[in-house]
Amino acid sequence: MRLIRQNRPFRALVVSRTVSYLGDALSLVVLMLYVADLTGQALAVAALLLVGDFAPSLLAPWAGAVSDRFDLRRVMIGCDLVQAVLVGSLALFLPPLPVLLLLVGLRALTAQVFGPASRSAMPALVTADELPGANSTLGLGTNLGEVLGPLLAAALYPVLGVRGVLAVDAATFLLSALVLSRLPSLPRSRATEATFLADARTGLRYVWRTPAVRAVVLGFCAVVLFNGVDDVAVIFLVRDSLAGSPSAAALALAGVGIGLLAGFAMLARQHHRSMVVLFVLGLALNSAGNLLTGLSWAVAMVLALQIIRGAGIAAMDVGSSTLLQTTVPTELTGRVFGNLYGLVGISAGLSYVLGGLLLNATSPRTTFLVAGGGGLVAAAVTGWRLSRGRTTAC
Repeated sequence: MRLIRQNRPFRALVVSRTVSYLGDALSLVVLMLYVADLTGQALAVAALLLVGDFAPSLLAPWAGAVSDRFDLRRVMIGCDLVQAVLVGSLALFLPPLPVLLLLVGLRALTAQVFGPASRSAMPALVTADELPGANSTLGLGTNLGEVLGPLLAAALYPVLGVRGVLAVDAATFLLSALVLSRLPSLPRSRATEATFLADARTGLRYVWRTPAVRAVVLGFCAVVLFNGVDDVAVIFLVRDSLAGSPSAAALALAGVGIGLLAGFAMLARQHHRSMVVLFVLGLALNSAGNLLTGLSWAVAMVLALQIIRGAGIAAMDVGSSTLLQTTVPTELTGRVFGNLYGLVGISAGLSYVLGGLLLNATSPRTTFLVAGGGGLVAAAVTGWRLSRGRTTAC
């Protein structure tokens, strides 16, 4: 936490991200409830999640290119202001479902631009030695916001209603923009004669042709592809295989969030470690947690293993972010992070679909064993690929 106390620009970035993530989690819960009440159809809620998570990933190469062209401070503030307008419009008009989905998709696309910009700004705000701790602290703040958001939604929704909660979310973006105005100018030092399409192609080409970067991106996505179905499968495992109550299933779902917070808090206090080892360890913990969950005989064991899995995800985040920030040329970091986040979103979407089919065809235990086993294989391959280029990856 020393960075938070002593580094004002970094503190501003962490505060802005925590506040806006809190608002995002708050409004997502309320919008899901609203769409469910409005339509009475699970498909409509699924469409809401799809336009919010999956659809913007398809435009990730172009979203990352924005960060490599313009002043990062202006990009982040602009994204917050656009999101404030979009969410404010939802609160003001509560439009029909097609328009609501369009506005939610545009807001998610704007957030897709913000993500690479915030990660690209980190090396300019802290020293190279401070990057692991800074990434851990940023992850702790954003995940704290995501954990508290649903709890705050439960408290505010009965009092403020849908419009009121959405207005609160819009206000969080305005507050975030105000906090970010305290950052120094963060200009990009590259020519902008190329088109956005050419920039996007260059970013994709760099990821594919750079062995260490390709290993990080593909390893991350492979583990997400195998393990993303966990959030769905754990409900059926607790309910059907372990005869647990709905409260027990909710507690098991909270395990990953607890592990994320604990993992980020622990990593924020540690120094002098190999980011390659940390990243691969995170891949392995994430996958092993699911593999052993498939063998669990009690809800308490599921909870403990999901906490371990959450800690692994924290290690994946910190390890991959620091590796990319320290190895990718400054003029390409936005596009690399944009491609990573986009491919992760696509992998998660595919995991929900393919994992759901596997879950329906087999059982929760089989789904966890396949997910964890496949993820461990992906982790081993990633570790082998990175070890071959350790000197460039570290």
